[in-house]
Amino acid sequence: MFADFLKRLTTPDPAPLADDDARLALTALLVRVARSDNYYAKAEAEQIERIAAARYGLSAQAARDLRSQGEVLETEAPDTVRFTRAIKDAVPYEERLGVIEALWTVVLADGSRSDEENALLRLVASLLGVTDTDSAMARQRVDQRG
Repeated sequence: MFADFLKRLTTPDPAPLADDDARLALTALLVRVARSDNYYAKAEAEQIERIAAARYGLSAQAARDLRSQGEVLETEAPDTVRFTRAIKDAVPYEERLGVIEALWTVVLADGSRSDEENALLRLVASLLGVTDTDSAMARQRVDQRG
């Protein structure tokens, strides 16, 4: 379904993503983190929809549709390293900080943090070029919002 998109995303020198493609890639990354502990909680799926609605100004149905597309893309996407590299190349640093914060909200949505989620978040932050300090501060902001 997303073969052409993934081919463009994983070429040796990918072009910057169009806005719709970046939305889809970021949503798939949110799904990947939510699934990393082998338990994709309803609370995590709902959090992904809230993030999509707020970040992109989508209706509830459009956010649900984007999450569904992100779920499919996540299953077809290559390894996290290549997938995240393409996102890094397409998204400015300030927005990547927002991505890390959104990822933490998904990790914490089900009320627990697994070792797998923590490890993947550390890897993704590093691959996105986000410092450990900035990632920790993003997690603290999410924790404070409760």
